[in-house]
Amino acid sequence: MSEYAILVYPSANRVYTDSTPALLRAELAVFGLSALETEISEIGETELGGVGYLTFTTPAPLSERDLALLSNLSALYALFELGDGVLKPVTISPLANFDSDLLTIQKYPGKTNELFTKLLVNVTLLSRAEPAAMLDEPLHLLDPLCGRGTTLNQAMMYGFDATGLDVDGKDFDAYEMFVKTWLKQKRIKHSAESGQVRRNKVRLGRRLDIGFGITKERYKAGEVRRLTYLNCDTLTTDELLRPNSVDLIVTDAPYGVQHGSHRTQDASLARSPRDLLAAAVPVWTRVLRPGGALGISWNTNVAPREELAAILDKAGLEVREDGPYAGFAHRVDQAIVRDLIVAAKPL
Repeated sequence: MSEYAILVYPSANRVYTDSTPALLRAELAVFGLSALETEISEIGETELGGVGYLTFTTPAPLSERDLALLSNLSALYALFELGDGVLKPVTISPLANFDSDLLTIQKYPGKTNELFTKLLVNVTLLSRAEPAAMLDEPLHLLDPLCGRGTTLNQAMMYGFDATGLDVDGKDFDAYEMFVKTWLKQKRIKHSAESGQVRRNKVRLGRRLDIGFGITKERYKAGEVRRLTYLNCDTLTTDELLRPNSVDLIVTDAPYGVQHGSHRTQDASLARSPRDLLAAAVPVWTRVLRPGGALGISWNTNVAPREELAAILDKAGLEVREDGPYAGFAHRVDQAIVRDLIVAAKPL
């Protein structure tokens, strides 16, 4: 029997810090349920030397592959093996291809916490037919409500290809300025092109296409990752992307005030997350590969979980409802209680 202790990442957001241990427990349980070779049990919290840790046990030491997977836990700061009250450091190897300021440097009202974004990406990855593929191959992530690109940046960190859509022109402009400046300052080999999106001579919006290399050597060898931001209505997703072309869809749904789609009868901005998701999920599902997964976080105060599950089920997706998947609800502020829901597209 082996026992491990996780030192939780210290978040700058006090409210999220208070929620982190419970969220990490649920995330760790999803890892154990979906991807690990070694069984995880007795997930709990303890205090050692006045510092809080998340602890768990395994029947045998974690394998090298299990360690590689768990290294990517969203709030894992350090991992230790416990023995006779002594903490023995365990080397971790997270998929972090770039400096962490890619995720942290942007500061603006309404930004989704980057640790939660990583958690949502992880739980969605783990719900795919091949949950451990993140270690073996670059995947294609879509965020169809991408705002200023926190999810796109997490995809870059993981070495994935990424596509984002958002109807807000100010968010598009802000992200274009940020990512181009960041790539230049970090001296990362890349190309960047901006242009219009047109279909049948009709202008649908703008686009930003970036090709970047994880290293200079890999870029020169032709190993280029792709990042595309489409300043377009999310309900045009299946017009702009090929069917069955993305491996996972991850998005933080609007909390009930703006974003999403202009396709209402009076051409105004749709403000209901429930109505937006009912219209958009079938569109998004068409571009998701069989065996892929869709993960959505949302404000439970504006839409109950049962309604979102019904929308996903109607689109032909299989909702993950059991065990740890029900343990992610947490308070963001007085008006927002955030939860996540994940569903897989059958093979």
